[in-house]
Amino acid sequence: MTTAQGAGAPLHGSPVSAVTTASSVASGRVPVRLTHALEALYARVPLGMRLGLEAMRAACTRAENPERSFDAVHIAGTNGKGSTCAMVESIARAGGKKTGLYTSPHLCRFAERIRIDGEPITDDTLADVLERALEIGPDLSFFETATLAAFLAFREHAVDLAIIEVGIGGRLDATNVLPAERLKVAAITRVALDHVDRLGDTLEAIAREKAGIAKGGRPLVLGPMSPEVRAAALEVVLAAGALPIVMGEDPDAVTRDALDVGLRGTYQHDNARIAWRIGRELGLPESARREGLARTRWPGRFEHITVEGGPFEGAWILDGAHNPDGARSLVGSLADDEARTAGHSAPGALIFGALADKAWREMLDELAVLSCPRIYVAPRGRAAADPALLAAHAPGHVATSLSEALVHARSLVASSSPVVICGSLYLVGEARAQLMGLPEDPPVAL
Repeated sequence: MTTAQGAGAPLHGSPVSAVTTASSVASGRVPVRLTHALEALYARVPLGMRLGLEAMRAACTRAENPERSFDAVHIAGTNGKGSTCAMVESIARAGGKKTGLYTSPHLCRFAERIRIDGEPITDDTLADVLERALEIGPDLSFFETATLAAFLAFREHAVDLAIIEVGIGGRLDATNVLPAERLKVAAITRVALDHVDRLGDTLEAIAREKAGIAKGGRPLVLGPMSPEVRAAALEVVLAAGALPIVMGEDPDAVTRDALDVGLRGTYQHDNARIAWRIGRELGLPESARREGLARTRWPGRFEHITVEGGPFEGAWILDGAHNPDGARSLVGSLADDEARTAGHSAPGALIFGALADKAWREMLDELAVLSCPRIYVAPRGRAAADPALLAAHAPGHVATSLSEALVHARSLVASSSPVVICGSLYLVGEARAQLMGLPEDPPVAL
């Protein structure tokens, strides 16, 4: 659990720096170079997260192929891929590897997306790699540019192993330019309905897209999935000549209860088993795998924080839970917490907000078992679901701002009773910043 001293106190141990705004620049807290680089990067947001590899491959060629300068782990999945990436990175670091980690989106600062040995890259390094990526790839989208910047940073820092999270799908995601000869292992965590306009409207279709990261002769770990979905993924994996490792059929797999996992939430145990097997494929000793899993930290995923003092004083639980599968997993984790504490950790209130293109009705249906007041608010990032529509589907209070939602939720329950914030990682990131006094860069739903 993380404790913050009221709003305005930074998270102890979190490497954060000043928010990139005009006022921050004026105060001298942010390099002007970084501000300009981020402004140029954000100008590419309208291009979206386009699918296709041609532009990315061409940019990598012009950059002298930074993606070929490090060994890589490549992880796809509807839910759990970010947490699994964080676990694998922690395991690799415990095993003595110099690591790079590339994930998306960021919660508070853009630099969170690109990490070296567990720490976000510095403002100067971020400005440098973004400037170079912007120049090398003038036709790249926001996500493609960010991906190229990450590859440049990993080459510059001579990382031994980069753990790369897929953005959307897998087959046509910008990260899938990783070459087979440097790929050590790939994985698919979970498959659920999300981005159906891009990936297909069935679990089998989505599984095939995610399995597109398979490379010939390289192991690919398949997380828990139904037989039909697994068969669809295996079809692609085997056609690529990859070596599938099916969790649930692996005689060397470790059981869920045999691992000490630093991340809370029952759903993290499946992610930990995947990370454990990836670590084994990497040749890392059991001691490093155990240490890495126990030391993993990944904010915003069933994260418990306690704010001491100020208007937000009390217990909070932050969980992205941005689709029905995530909401279902959140409910299971809350029930597990409640059972272990004999009901003392039951949520006292729920703050929920979702993007308009997400299955928010189904998410609210999954959350219906939580018998507590609800407060609805619009997250930032891109078009949000109207909080009034959320309240019409499942009655609750409509807040005009997140600050109002936080204060209202806290007024409803005792400080010892947790308020749950979920429905969107962008909402969770904004809430985390307000609760803990952390600086922010603008959110981007890419």
